[in-house]
Amino acid sequence: MIIGIPKEIKEQENRVAIVPSVVAVLSARGHKVVIERGAGLGSGLEDGDFEKAGAEIVAGADKVWNTAKMVLKVKEPLEPEYRYLREGLLLFTYLHLAPLPQLTDKLLNSRIRALAYETVQDENGLLPILAPMSEV
Repeated sequence: MIIGIPKEIKEQENRVAIVPSVVAVLSARGHKVVIERGAGLGSGLEDGDFEKAGAEIVAGADKVWNTAKMVLKVKEPLEPEYRYLREGLLLFTYLHLAPLPQLTDKLLNSRIRALAYETVQDENGLLPILAPMSEV
């Protein structure tokens, strides 16, 4: 699978949705990881760190979104990203849809497959992706 990681465009969002060690695991399992140039800089991760782990660094969000079969983000898509939402794409990110009816409509109308981090439960009904945020 081609997994894409675009640079976050939400104001003051400096995180990146993947770290080099996970890129290495995915690459070793036969997946291709495509990351937008500079996506990790806000988290202190250089493009070279991702390249050494097996990622391909590309210029521009268009290349990431249009190449990937699955896109990993930190935050929900913003209006400039709505044009990338397409049927068959798998999006894995925080969505927090309750206050965002326009995004909800875009997701439904695009027929994208979206998985919200905040809804992932383990076998005990706990929310493992949200747990670290609760500790902060």
